[in-house]
Amino acid sequence: MNQPRAASNGDDSYLWYLCAAERGDPYAQFNLGLLFKHGRGVPRDDRQAAQWLLKAALQGLAFAQNHLGVLYYLGRGVPASDRAAVRWFRRAARQGDASAQQNLALMYRKGRGVARSDETALSWCYLASEQGVASAQATLGLAYAHGAGVRHNDALALAWLRKAALQNHAGAQLSLGLMYQRGQGVAPCQHLALAWLRQAAAHNHPVAQRLLGVAYAQGHGVTADPQRAYAWLLRAAEQDDTDAQFNLGILLAGGREAGAGPAIARDDGMAFSWYCRAAQAGHALAQYNLAGMYARGRGTPRDDARALAWYLRAADQGMVSAQFNLGVMYASGQGTCRDPVRAVQWYRRAAVGGDAGARNNLGVMYASGQGVPADDRQAAHWYACAARQGHALGQLNLGAMYGSGRGVRHDPVRAFVWMCLAAAKGEAAAIANCATMAAAMSAPAMAQAQALLRRRQGRRLRAVGGAHERFCDTMAVRS
Repeated sequence: MNQPRAASNGDDSYLWYLCAAERGDPYAQFNLGLLFKHGRGVPRDDRQAAQWLLKAALQGLAFAQNHLGVLYYLGRGVPASDRAAVRWFRRAARQGDASAQQNLALMYRKGRGVARSDETALSWCYLASEQGVASAQATLGLAYAHGAGVRHNDALALAWLRKAALQNHAGAQLSLGLMYQRGQGVAPCQHLALAWLRQAAAHNHPVAQRLLGVAYAQGHGVTADPQRAYAWLLRAAEQDDTDAQFNLGILLAGGREAGAGPAIARDDGMAFSWYCRAAQAGHALAQYNLAGMYARGRGTPRDDARALAWYLRAADQGMVSAQFNLGVMYASGQGTCRDPVRAVQWYRRAAVGGDAGARNNLGVMYASGQGVPADDRQAAHWYACAARQGHALGQLNLGAMYGSGRGVRHDPVRAFVWMCLAAAKGEAAAIANCATMAAAMSAPAMAQAQALLRRRQGRRLRAVGGAHERFCDTMAVRS
């Protein structure tokens, strides 16, 4: 079977194709349609392109059928119609056209023109993959990696992603890098992870560029190098990767991620600028840090009202630290009128989210009757929540409640234990109270307190030992 010749530029091509097309040659009709579709040698004309492609498609030429489907999908030269696009993609796909098979898979994945079906999408994707279509191979690999529409299988995921990656598919290279980084289906290997990330980054994939920047900033798998971190983060940030913009702000603000080696000069103004770009795009951490810049007057004149506004935007996205800061600002009237009721509302949201400072402050509000009716039992409850998280003020306040019998049963031993825990963190009031309380305690009470203290400290040490897995660096890595 004759294959369609690539249409060349110039009037001669157009005239020869026109002559043959008018005699009914489907390949000439196809190539003439491409000339009009791309504006090669003739003015671009989508309607003419669609008309010639239709003539070739009706004669069964799969290439034309696929291109015609694309025109219906895009609404170029014909009314946009997903159903018509699917119809032409299917006719070409059944003839073995790999591009049409991939396009049909896409329609099933998105549920456009057909009922959404991951299984059917993958069946067409598999046929395109077998013909070497890199994007289809990458899609199939990700489906196996995530168990989307097919049984999860890391070995098959790696195999298909590697096939696509070796064809320079940047997305597949990124995915392979992440699988080696996580040890998904393979032994973890930072060297191979970074090698694949570098290939994807070289193809200008912003996520790969950002991940390389983070690796150089934190020294993960490479020697920490702030200048290389800056260069990779900048390339990703300029492509509107909001995580990269946020991380660039962190680097320029002079955080610990600068590490050893060649330095990056602190630049609060530029950090503020990158936080702004990410924050305006809805990045919650950037909104939080931008609010902090306004609150402290770093990189911009201090503006408590703007700080409040950005904390509100971050808090509405569920950031408990922003919710806590809003509680503080409403309680003190910083950037807004003092409003204890709203302070309590924000403290409560942050407290429910697990913020120890918010739990302590909510206890203070209940103890003093600010924004809520005074309630010593509620105060003691929230102090206890904060104290068990190791919050020094929460421990001090809980100790005071046990010492006075407010909201809890009077218990000098527990009062002393919580005071000692707060004192160990340097709380001056707790240090003074411990000395006074120790002098008044009997030997049996002191022995009981010391036993409780050892138990509590041991529990705290075990908690700290397991907490490292949950620690999240300020540099965000999102795949």
